[in-house]
Amino acid sequence: MNYITGSAIAAVNKSISAFCKFISANDTGATGAHQSGFYIPKSCWSLMFDKQGIKGENCEHFITIKWQNDFETDSRFIYYGKGTRNEYRLTRFGKGFPFLEETNVGDLIILCRVEIHYYEGYILSTDDDIEDFFTAFNLSSDQTNKLIEKTSLYSPEEALKALFDNFIKEISVFPATDVMAAFARETYIKTFGIKNSAILNNPDNILLKWIESEYELFKASEIKLYGEHITKPFSSVEDLIVFSNKILNRRKSRAGKSLEHHLSEIFTTSGLHFEQQIITEDAKKPDFIFPGGFEYHNPHFPTNNLTFLGAKTTCKDRWRQILNEADRIPVKHLFTLQQGISKNQLAEMYSNNVCLVVPQPYLDSFDKSFRDRILTLKQFVSVVSCKQKSVYLSTSK
Repeated sequence: MNYITGSAIAAVNKSISAFCKFISANDTGATGAHQSGFYIPKSCWSLMFDKQGIKGENCEHFITIKWQNDFETDSRFIYYGKGTRNEYRLTRFGKGFPFLEETNVGDLIILCRVEIHYYEGYILSTDDDIEDFFTAFNLSSDQTNKLIEKTSLYSPEEALKALFDNFIKEISVFPATDVMAAFARETYIKTFGIKNSAILNNPDNILLKWIESEYELFKASEIKLYGEHITKPFSSVEDLIVFSNKILNRRKSRAGKSLEHHLSEIFTTSGLHFEQQIITEDAKKPDFIFPGGFEYHNPHFPTNNLTFLGAKTTCKDRWRQILNEADRIPVKHLFTLQQGISKNQLAEMYSNNVCLVVPQPYLDSFDKSFRDRILTLKQFVSVVSCKQKSVYLSTSK
């Protein structure tokens, strides 16, 4: 399935309302008519306005449309009710808009209302793409030019897989870790319609979903890039060992780095000030310092307003690595995906001023006597946010 088709299906599923129609000659101006822009039938008024147009009046709704997951236009829905006219149109696309040409006649336009003033638009041109879209919503060609009933059997999970498949088809080498993490994360957000408010309200579960999505993308990429090597016999045991080590090392490196990438996105969305891998004492490079390196190295910046966070997928033994990574900050926070650590290990951690941060669903895997001392990701973000608000408020006075 084409990437744009998969995106269009995902956009319909997450939308408030959605509409599709074949672009007509009248839309493009090929008939010589004076009307401009895409005609929208009167039965679809709720896609455009909060109430129906009143005959004798014109009304407008100014919106932003993101086309093909690529570029935006500042456009307008307009109801023409004055005089002899009684119709709705979508107009104003700016110079160079590529989809109102005569060659677009017969293409399928899909409009999705995501928010009151924000829409997503897609244009499908090939028979295969249009057929895939129709199949997802059990439509036929004569069921267009109206609102789409979202009775799709094509689940968001399938849409996500289709988008991943398209990504995998295009690669011939492993993408950089940040590229793969960003694609998995952004595709998940678009497919499931995740808004910033959902990330702010539930960062713990969102983080786990991003990690899970990237893991699925990574596994599929391994099959694409390594499948042929695995099915053929190796010329020697040494070649097998070298190849196996290459795969294992890539897996380990990706897991740790992707965790940092996804945490960084959570912190950015939450409006936190932070830096990664700044140089501290003895050329150490902590994963995260809040608010950043300048403040850390400024002796006049209050120590209480500095926060350290290490990020490790597992930490039963590796937690000790963070103890001397930032001498100015006595309490070290450590985010981990580890599920459960013995009471003795937890006691040793906390005696060394290490405070664990874990995804909220993992909290129950730790001993009850320590749960109230372990932070969830949401709690950690709140702690840092309060620190940063207090210091910036005090400096603004």
